[in-house]
Amino acid sequence: MLLLRIVAILTVIAIGSGILAFLFTRDQRYLRLAGRIAKYALIFAAAVLALFALERLIVL
Repeated sequence: MLLLRIVAILTVIAIGSGILAFLFTRDQRYLRLAGRIAKYALIFAAAVLALFALERLIVL
């Protein structure tokens, strides 16, 4: 769970920085970068949660 919290905090910082950079420069690549970071963070979180669920199923 600590790893998920660290990834979540870093993700929020990176997405926020990308959005702020887009607002200041109007360069679309910062917005695309923020979107890619969000997509991969969601995939990572889903994978970790699936492993937690699998662990509970194995214990049963």
